[in-house]
Amino acid sequence: MADPLLWHRLQFAFTIVYHYLFPQLTMGLALLIVVLKGLALRRGGEQYATAARFWVRIFGLNFAIGVVTGLPMEFQFGTNWARFTQLTGGVIGQTLALEGLFAFMLESSFLAMLVWGEKKLGPKKHFAAAVALFFGSWLSGVFIVTTNAFMQHPVGYLRGADGVFALEDFWTYVLNPWALAQYAHNQMASLVTASFVVTAVGAFWLLRGTHLEQARLNLKVGTTTALIASLAVAFPTGDLQAKLVAEHQPAALAAMEGRFESGRRAEIHLIGQPNVAARRLDNPIGVPAVLSFLAFGRFNAEVVGLNDIPEAEWPTSIELLYYSFHVMVGLGTLFIGLMGLAVLFRWRGWLEKSPWLLWALMLAFPFPYIANTAGWMTAELGRQPWLVYGLLRTVDGASPLVHAGDTAFSLIGFTGLYLVLGLAFLFLIGREVLHGPAGAHAEVTHA
Repeated sequence: MADPLLWHRLQFAFTIVYHYLFPQLTMGLALLIVVLKGLALRRGGEQYATAARFWVRIFGLNFAIGVVTGLPMEFQFGTNWARFTQLTGGVIGQTLALEGLFAFMLESSFLAMLVWGEKKLGPKKHFAAAVALFFGSWLSGVFIVTTNAFMQHPVGYLRGADGVFALEDFWTYVLNPWALAQYAHNQMASLVTASFVVTAVGAFWLLRGTHLEQARLNLKVGTTTALIASLAVAFPTGDLQAKLVAEHQPAALAAMEGRFESGRRAEIHLIGQPNVAARRLDNPIGVPAVLSFLAFGRFNAEVVGLNDIPEAEWPTSIELLYYSFHVMVGLGTLFIGLMGLAVLFRWRGWLEKSPWLLWALMLAFPFPYIANTAGWMTAELGRQPWLVYGLLRTVDGASPLVHAGDTAFSLIGFTGLYLVLGLAFLFLIGREVLHGPAGAHAEVTHA
């Protein structure tokens, strides 16, 4: 209990992991709602409009809980991380303010139009509202990812003699190469989450024999989008992100792979257990030269190991970083295989006759949440021990006046509050799914 920094980090980790369960779905759903509304407008099919209405309701519930769970993180910048905010607020405050005042307001305003304004707006204006909702949702992601990218790879700043950061070039800051790659990777990952959820609902309805037309539509849109997005997460977005880590954060790359020795033709490890005390990876199973190629585009490229990096610059939790990275990559690979199989079966007309595959699709929806969480843990743990990489250490950003007891007490409070919110959310979402899509095409026939 004596280390305030540990409790500050635990509290922020808990609140941000919980909060991000909701935006990762809404960002992906925003695009799918535009697709469904566009198909309804172009083809005149009521089934598309019905599907869009259902997912707008799901979007609204996620958005509401996301807003509530996002507020405590903003306050933590001024309480637990006051020194960090004091030093970097002149830079990251720009994008955080834009996210709150512009993107959030845009998103919430057009969500209200989508939920309550369909009859008044008419089909074309209602579609335009869906596009605006998508724009606001993804613009929020731009500002948040840009803020995080500055912490990963700081650009466009000046630093005074007192250590305070100031923004020198706004466009250099916003167009940070790290931000562009990270944003593309993050948005494709959010689309994976949304498409898996859409697929799972379709599989659930089909297995129950209810809302069959909507079930087939969800499976068609969900599996197709999930396959495309899962491939895009791996390449090119994930590949580009990995190359940036290799270039700018060599300690993170080495820890992600449990690599202690430097050398050429570095192998990528499929499995193994990092033994930090002995400085080795126990029981490794690897593929030679693949890590060199993925990191630098050459099979004979040299990859630096942790032994050639000062220990003070090592990530502070190598074991957790290693397993987070491998969980993310492993699940991402399984996503491609599962959705590739689902698309093949649907194309051949076998999907509805394969209850085992429908069960797999229905039960798979939590795993993109796990993969996204593991991905963000990889990024944040890899950046340690820095708050702003190479410039400001985490230990120097914490608030000196907030002690461990205060933070632990408030963390217990957040845990209880979020448990209640989570149960209420699951109840409301479950009720919507069981009720099914509202409208003339929400048939309740049984197969």
